[in-house]
This record gives sequence, C-alpha cells and structure tokens, in this order.
Amino acid sequence: MQDYKKIDYHRNKDVVLRYVAGHFITPNSHVNYYMDLSDMKSRQRESRATGEELAEMYLSSDVIDTILCLNGMEVVGAYLANKLTKAGIISANAHKTIYITSPEYNTSGQMMFRENNQHMIRGKRVLILIDTATTGDTLRSAVGSVHFYKGEVIGISAIFSMAAQVMDVPVRALYSLKDLPDYTSYPQNDCPLCRDGIAVDAICNGFGYSTL
Repeated sequence: MQDYKKIDYHRNKDVVLRYVAGHFITPNSHVNYYMDLSDMKSRQRESRATGEELAEMYLSSDVIDTILCLNGMEVVGAYLANKLTKAGIISANAHKTIYITSPEYNTSGQMMFRENNQHMIRGKRVLILIDTATTGDTLRSAVGSVHFYKGEVIGISAIFSMAAQVMDVPVRALYSLKDLPDYTSYPQNDCPLCRDGIAVDAICNGFGYSTL
C-alpha cells in the first residue's frame, strides 16, 4: 500500500489515526479508506492513550459493569477500564471491578457467550467497545446479543464511527466524519468503485488486511 496519512487526536499526541485511500472490502461493505489501527490496539503506549481518551467520554457515568470488546479491542478495553476505575466509576459487581470480555461466534456468525462467561453480561450494564463502525451491522449484532443474554447496553465506544447512534444507543468516538468527511461506505452489491472498474486494493476485517 502507499504511505499512510495521519490525523492526530487533539488532546493526546499518542493517539494517531493512520489511514490510506483506495478500494477496500470489509465483511459488511466496500469502503474508500482503510484505517490501520494495529498500533492503537496492540502497542502499549498507543493502546493506553486510546483507552484513556475513550474513558474521558464516560467519566460522568453512574455504573459500568462490563466492557464488551469487539475486533481485538481487549488491550484498549483494559486501559479504558483502568482509567474509569481510577476516576471512581463504580460497578455493581461483587468485587467492585469491571469485567473485560469478548464474544465467541457460532457457525452462523452469531455472537455467543459460554455458560462460564454469561455472568459477565447477564444483569450487567455493558459498554460495547469497537475499533471502527461503518454500516453498524456488527454493533447491531452485539447489542442484540447483550439483550439476548439479559444485559443492558449503556453505550458504544469506538475509535472511528460514521454513526452517532446505533439502535438508539449513543456512539461516542474519538474520530468521526468531521475528521474524514469524504469517507464512504458502499453496499457490497452496489459499489460505484466496482462499477467504475477500480481494482480492489485489499480485503479487510478486524484483524487487518490482505492485499490482492
């Protein structure tokens, strides 16, 4: 891929969104930008900075019992929880701490939780944490799964999001269309880039990308 461009987060120099323009296929759509969040999700300094900045958006919350991490956001989730607990955000859990968990996927692609993990969702106030939110399909599945296991979704947190809410749940993101106003997501069966014969640069998901 060509060189990435960068957008620094206004409050923290360790939070940097790296992106490149092109034609990319995600599990739910085609998009005109790929965002490389590998360092933000996996490198200690960047993960801590990202988690702590996301936590700033929830410091006035009453109770957060569980952070449900999607697309490899567990490290960020741990720093997010650490910041919240240091700031005095309480949980209703027996040990007054915040659970950090992620879903398993069954053969139909539905999110599920085994019996030994269901207590982290059932009766809990759950904050859903995701890297990027474009079509909202993954988040709708996550919200539905939390409700199925009798949990309450109190918010959605993201590094980048096109939407301000999903299923009436507010999405709070570090970056939005204000930062990338020409970012666009196209339906898989109605992509103008495909119609114009523009070659696909890579297939992407929460783990990264594979060039073609």
